Amino acid sequence: MTTRKKTRKKTRQNVVYGRIYVQSTFNNTLITVTDRSGNVLAWNSGGTEDFKGSKKSTAFAAQQAATKLAQRAGDFGIQEVEVFVKGPGAGRDSAIRSISNSGIKVKSIRDVTPVPHNGCRPPKRRRV
Repeated sequence: MTTRKKTRKKTRQNVVYGRIYVQSTFNNTLITVTDRSGNVLAWNSGGTEDFKGSKKSTAFAAQQAATKLAQRAGDFGIQEVEVFVKGPGAGRDSAIRSISNSGIKVKSIRDVTPVPHNGCRPPKRRRV
């Protein structure tokens, strides 16, 4: 006789206020929705929206990913968000714009890009 572990079914929690983290790199844009304490509710990226290669890093891919993620965040009952943006990529502004256009109220936008206070030596300049 085998004993099975009892697993609880995940229930959809009703969260009114959340946070959205937009990490925009030169290769992709990752967008994550969390509750106030930082527990991840949903995430999406340009790559999961069937954009491959250099198209992942475009503003259009970030817009599509943010629109679909905003719909999923609406399923959790999120109405108001704080947005934290990190990185130098092209999808920063279009992701924020599509989140606000989807009906979620953007309370604040904060840039949390790490800036060195003269730490490590940067890589050599690109010659294109």
